[in-house]
Amino acid sequence: MAEFIERAKFSCALGGALTTIAGIPRVVPIVHASGGCAAALSGTYNLASGYRGTGYCGGTMIPTTNISENHIVFGGEERLEEQIENSLEILDGDLFIVVTGCQVEIIGDDAVNVARRFRDRNVIGANTPGFLGNTFQGYDAVLNAIISEVIEASEEKEEKVVNILGVVPGHDVFYRGNLDEIVRLLSKIGVKANTFFGTGESIASIRQYGKAVLNLLFSGQAGVAPAKLFQELHNIPFISVDVPVGPTGTEEFLYRVGKELKIDKASIDKVIREERKEYYSFFERIVDIYSDMDFQRYALIAADSYYAFSLTRFLANDLGWIPHLTAINDIDDVNDREEYLSKFNSLTSETKPTVIFEEHAGAILNELRKTWPNNNNQKYYDAFNAAFVVGSGIERSLAEKLGAGFLSVAFPVSNRVVLNKGYTGFRGGLTLVEDLISQLVAAR
Repeated sequence: MAEFIERAKFSCALGGALTTIAGIPRVVPIVHASGGCAAALSGTYNLASGYRGTGYCGGTMIPTTNISENHIVFGGEERLEEQIENSLEILDGDLFIVVTGCQVEIIGDDAVNVARRFRDRNVIGANTPGFLGNTFQGYDAVLNAIISEVIEASEEKEEKVVNILGVVPGHDVFYRGNLDEIVRLLSKIGVKANTFFGTGESIASIRQYGKAVLNLLFSGQAGVAPAKLFQELHNIPFISVDVPVGPTGTEEFLYRVGKELKIDKASIDKVIREERKEYYSFFERIVDIYSDMDFQRYALIAADSYYAFSLTRFLANDLGWIPHLTAINDIDDVNDREEYLSKFNSLTSETKPTVIFEEHAGAILNELRKTWPNNNNQKYYDAFNAAFVVGSGIERSLAEKLGAGFLSVAFPVSNRVVLNKGYTGFRGGLTLVEDLISQLVAAR
C-alpha cells in the first residue's frame, strides 16, 4: 500500500530546479510545463525560505510555455521554441535554463535538444519533471547542465581553489550567510572558495570553476551526481564534509580541508586560535545567565541530513545541551543511513541521542514516547522538560504539545525573515546561540 505525504518538507524536482536557478544572479528559467507550475513552485521557496523573495525573473515573472491540451496531443516543442525566442528578445540575462514539468516529459518532448538549438545565445536545458524526485534531484539536474554546458574545461588548475557543492539555495534557508562565512574562513587559511550562490558570484565566474583543484560536498543527498560529473569532465576530485556549525565542527572542517590541500597545520592552528578567542569573548557574556537560570535543555532536532548531525553536534558538544532525539527526513537508502548514523559516534557528549529516519513530522511525537517513559498518572513523574525543539516550521506544533522552546532552522521556515543570517563557522555558532537563548527569554 502506497503511503501519503504528510506535510512534505520538499518540493518536486522542478521546484528544486527553480530555487537553484533563482540563487544565481542574472540567470533566467524558462519553464516548459502547464500553467501554474512555475508560479506555485517558485512561490513555495520564495515564501517558505524565510521570505526570500522572487529573485531575478522569479515568481510570476518566470517565462513559461503554459502548455494546454492541444500541446499534450500534438507535442509542445514548437511552443517551447517560440517561448525561448520571446524570452531572449524581452529579458536581459546572462544565461537561460530551460526546465521541464511532468506533462511534457510524459509526452516525450525533447526540451533539452530544443534548448541546444539556442546554445550560441546562452541557452541550456535540463530535464526536471516532478516525478524525477524531490528538490535535490532538481538541484542536481541544473548543476549537471551547468557543469556540462557552461563551465569551461581547463587543464590548468589553480592551487588552493575549491568549489562548494550540496548547498541548495532556498532549501538551506540560510544559504547566503552560510556560504559567505565558509568563504571567509577558508580565505583565512589561504583557500579561495567558489560557491555558485554566494555573494559576488556570476555566470562569468562560474565559467572558470573548472580550474579548481577540489570540490567540497556538504550533503550526501544533494550534489553527489554533480560532484561525480565534475570529476569525470573536469578532473576535479571531491570530498564529503559536514556543515561546520560552531567551534567543534568548524575546527574539524578546516583541518580536513587543510589536510587535503596540504596546508601547513601551524597556519590553521593560528586561524583557529584567533577565531576561538573572538568566539569565547562573546560567548562568555551569557555564561552567568546560562548557569544561573539553568538554560540547559533536552534537545530534539528534526531536519534533513544536511543540518541534522551538525546541529546535534553543536548543541551537544559546544552548548552543553542534552541531545535526546534526532529525526532525519531525507535518507531512504539503508547503506546511506548506516553511514550517516556512524557520524554520531564522534559526539563527545556523555548522552548520545536516539537517531531515527522519519519523513513524517506527525510520527516524531510517537517516536519520542518510545524513548521516554510514559506518565501513567504517577504522583512523581520525570517529564521530558525542560526541552527545546530545533527543526522546521512544521515542528512548531510539536514544540507546543511538549511545552518546549522552538527555533525553526530547516526548510520550511515561514515564521522568520532571513536576510544575511547564517549558522556556519564560529560566528554562525554565536548567531545560533543568540537565537536559541532569545527564544528562552522572549516572554520575560
